[in-house]
Amino acid sequence: MSINKIQTRMKEQLPEERRKNFSEVPLGYTKEEALIEASRCLQCLTRPCINGCPVQINIPGFIKAIKEENFEIAIEIIHESDLLPAVTGRVCPQEEQCQVVCIMGKAGEPVGIGRLERFIADWDLERRKKGEVRLPKKAEPRGKKIAVIGSGPAGLSCAVDLIKMGYEVTMFEAFHTSGGVLTYGIPEFRLPKAIVNEEIAFLDKLGVKRIFDYLVGRTSTIEELFKSGFSAIFIGSGAGLPQFMHIPGENLGGIYSANEFLTRVNLMKAYKFPDYDTPIKHGKRVAVIGGGNVAMDSARTALRLGAEHVYLIYRRSREEMPARLEEVIHAEEEGIEFLLLTNPVRYIGNENGLVQQVECLKMKLGEGDVSGRRRPIPIEGSEFKIDIDQAIVAVGTNPNPIIALTTKGLKTGRHGEIWADENGQTSVPGVFAGGDIVTGAATVITAMGAGRNAAKSIERYIKGELT
Repeated sequence: MSINKIQTRMKEQLPEERRKNFSEVPLGYTKEEALIEASRCLQCLTRPCINGCPVQINIPGFIKAIKEENFEIAIEIIHESDLLPAVTGRVCPQEEQCQVVCIMGKAGEPVGIGRLERFIADWDLERRKKGEVRLPKKAEPRGKKIAVIGSGPAGLSCAVDLIKMGYEVTMFEAFHTSGGVLTYGIPEFRLPKAIVNEEIAFLDKLGVKRIFDYLVGRTSTIEELFKSGFSAIFIGSGAGLPQFMHIPGENLGGIYSANEFLTRVNLMKAYKFPDYDTPIKHGKRVAVIGGGNVAMDSARTALRLGAEHVYLIYRRSREEMPARLEEVIHAEEEGIEFLLLTNPVRYIGNENGLVQQVECLKMKLGEGDVSGRRRPIPIEGSEFKIDIDQAIVAVGTNPNPIIALTTKGLKTGRHGEIWADENGQTSVPGVFAGGDIVTGAATVITAMGAGRNAAKSIERYIKGELT
């Protein structure tokens, strides 16, 4: 029997419809579509897709179970490595990880691994709504307490593995709800918050204790947590401190960091106005600066809030954009105007101190820089101005320095990131770290992989195998 070389397409909202609402854009596979896509997997002996996955999901195993319509086995296989598959199936860049090494990709398109993961995770969510919940097995209690700082992807995955190992886990979260970037950073149309909440509630059933409005470094220090009885501590507090370009006029009214803008919209539900009266400017002509996923999220969010024109300003070409291709295509389809090889040099305000223009400079690409991408070079005399009433700066983030500043002996890097070795172990005995707090802003699944790695190391530390 011949195998289809093309991935089974996933239905989506039409661009002219979705640009006006915050409902999810891809609609997911039907059972029939999932079975067709699962049948494309060759079940090859080398199984390169597993090594391509940062959390090492047994991908051929769960796809085979889907093909055989044994959905309960499929979700159990995924849950051995990933307790947030409804999240990772939506936002993980599978095209750069598990799918890029798929053998099917040599003769056609790789298997839609992420789409199949989402399908089986959504099937499981529906089952849970009916009260049909099967929890992973937990080891006998170890009598040791572990603190996890931050409830984003790294903290959640670390906490899950530790509690499955038999440890008592307490998670400390600075916000009033869990999820980290899953909750405050990724828009509703890419990751519905009901799904995030449902996945996290599954963790509660395992026995993870969560404490909110608790800022480690202020409410208590790392040293004080140890004194209160914790045997080890994992820091997974992410990188939420926004970077700016430090150009003239950047302090004008109407200019936001992408971090603040998305937090107000997502966590504080500004998109549900007037049900939630969160203060945020609804710009009509909006400039978004950057070319990553956060920039795409910001531009598409501004559009849905009622912007008449959204410019995405990026200093390199489309090929150098770090955003997922899927997000770039969605943004273009929805009418975002890309101003490529363009860089802002100053903002111009009106008499009320509000931004009314951004002045830009055209760029050309030179030789490659340390990132491997060609370096943008200004073109002299190419300045031009754009009328805007709002700007959103999405040029990166750094870790908040509060933990490092209040923890004696904790080694950090140039941008405040915590130093950790290959085991996730920091310079302070018993303190481990992983995710964006170590690497800087990266992907959800990479952070989850770091959390899992740290959980294994914490167990070795408690057993005396790591010093």
